Amino acid sequence: MKVNFIEELRWRGMLHDIMPGTEEQLLREKTAGYIGFDPTADSLHIGNLVQIMSLVHFQSAGHKPLALVGGATGMVGDPSGKSAERNLLSEETLRHNESCVKKQLEKFIDFSPSANSAEMVNNYDWFKGLGFLEFIRDVGKHLSVNYMMAKDSVQKRLETGLSFTEFSYQLVQGYDFYWLYKNKNCKLQMGGSDQWGNIVTGTELIRRKDGGEAFALTTPLIKKADGTKFGKTEQGNVWLDSQKTSPYAFYQYWLNASDEDAANFIKIFTQKSKSEIDSLIVEHQQAPHLRKLQSELAKDITERVHSKADVESALKASSILFGNSVTEDLLGLDTQTFMAVFEGVPQITITKSSYEACATITDLLSEATHSKIFSSKGEARKMIIAGGVSMNKQKVEDATQKPKYDLLLQRYLLAQKGKKNYFLIEIAD
Repeated sequence: MKVNFIEELRWRGMLHDIMPGTEEQLLREKTAGYIGFDPTADSLHIGNLVQIMSLVHFQSAGHKPLALVGGATGMVGDPSGKSAERNLLSEETLRHNESCVKKQLEKFIDFSPSANSAEMVNNYDWFKGLGFLEFIRDVGKHLSVNYMMAKDSVQKRLETGLSFTEFSYQLVQGYDFYWLYKNKNCKLQMGGSDQWGNIVTGTELIRRKDGGEAFALTTPLIKKADGTKFGKTEQGNVWLDSQKTSPYAFYQYWLNASDEDAANFIKIFTQKSKSEIDSLIVEHQQAPHLRKLQSELAKDITERVHSKADVESALKASSILFGNSVTEDLLGLDTQTFMAVFEGVPQITITKSSYEACATITDLLSEATHSKIFSSKGEARKMIIAGGVSMNKQKVEDATQKPKYDLLLQRYLLAQKGKKNYFLIEIAD
């Protein structure tokens, strides 16, 4: 059965603009299509996932995905959606970023040899030998200044200022499409809705310069139901690189999605079928408190971006604060996950000598510097007797016991007061 790529995007809510004839072209023959990725960071972030999933569905429909890393355009800077000109990077930095981005894309699209294997291209490879005079003679003459000035990305920047470098960006991106059309038989460019002007510049250049026909489609810019920006937290971008955003924090981002967002995100960011998603939505509606949609979404995308082991680790880490866990779960956390789990938990620092001087657990919990936990020894003792105190997830049975515990990461103790009040005690040298 032939998969209709456009219909797949449509029911998933991933189709914004489409050039007439695009759907017919894709049903008529297997087509190469490309999406450009910004190489100005050494990792993609979840804001790139819509475009990545577009390539996933494109390849699944039998077409050939081309992932273009803008080594040349990264040296120029796209004004679309930007309020100011950005810093330009060196070739060495851009090449490093390119290799990092490819490793992340390989988790989604198949680069192994086949009829529709994915391919990565870098526009620096065809721009590095192209001189300025040759470019303005063979490319610039085909598009008028009036045509270029009419683009929204240009109009929005006229008041604040737009450099010639940025103004020329649409010509450079247009030439990318033309080069891929001529050399890779690429007839489709995809991107976010803010890229529509740049994309159609490419189709126009192909028509005027070569008499050819090319096509375009864009996906909507994703917004959260509460109006806040998708992909952003108080700490900034949610990255695909585990060193920039821990797998635990990544998992939690999806797990904390609202019901409305989860129902939307699971269509966009997973490959689950319509029937699977419809069943999950019904199951979720029957018991919303179990957060079935959020759980399935978080597991699916975290496993794809990171690994199944990272999902299991995230589940164990989540249970430390929000469920039942044991000391072994705590001791098994790596530094990055540990700090992500306890971000925001009140932290108290005492010296190693002060810790060793505490004769009982009551002394440790009620020392003046620990007033955040208990204000007095009597209060600490009373709570311990009532069974309401744990250290490193072990219930404290005796208020007079000596505080001997394995230090977490060789420097921390986790105190728990009642069911939900946690305190991180750092033992400093």
